Amino acid sequence: MKLINTYTYEIKKSKFIAYYYNVGNLEDIKFILENLKKEHKKARHIPYAYKIDNIIRKSDDKEPTNTAGTPLYKLIEKEKLNYVLLVVVRYFGGIKLGAGGLLRAYLTTAKEAVKERKE
Repeated sequence: MKLINTYTYEIKKSKFIAYYYNVGNLEDIKFILENLKKEHKKARHIPYAYKIDNIIRKSDDKEPTNTAGTPLYKLIEKEKLNYVLLVVVRYFGGIKLGAGGLLRAYLTTAKEAVKERKE
């Protein structure tokens, strides 16, 4: 497993931190997610998406349905990524963004992290 890039985005006092990893197996993903949850104990949400060949998972982590994990997964597909994990940690700033605002914030943050990938 290797951290490729991170990117932080702030909007309306909420902070979104994207983590982009190359992973080798499901154990790598489990390890990374556990560590991010420990590192970001005060984060409100930690949605993610990953793809390892035909193994595909996504989680909105209690955000409204399809506003977090789904855009992350769609980005993985659009960029034709494999053996990859995208995680976005969200610290809630007290101002609701609405479903569209959330979707855009998660996608913007993840796109910036993936944009810097080294091939």
